[in-house]
Amino acid sequence: MWYEEQRPGLGDEFVASVSSVLERITEVPFSFPGWPELPAGHSPIHRAVTPRFPYLIAFEVHSQHVLVLAIAHAKRRPFYWLTRTR
Repeated sequence: MWYEEQRPGLGDEFVASVSSVLERITEVPFSFPGWPELPAGHSPIHRAVTPRFPYLIAFEVHSQHVLVLAIAHAKRRPFYWLTRTR
């Protein structure tokens, strides 16, 4: 993992950061804002920001589950994951 190569332990910190946000998403998914820049016609997609690391988590909220579409770098390849939506 790139972060681990930068500094030992940093990869674990990244995984812990993402895991923490994923846990919050499962507990209170509607507390996260919708994605404002989405093209018209897409179902509502929410986004969560990972603390300290430049990553966003894109997800949809369904009646029985939350579907994570991407854990994506905030500045690279924007919306590459949109093909994963329904």
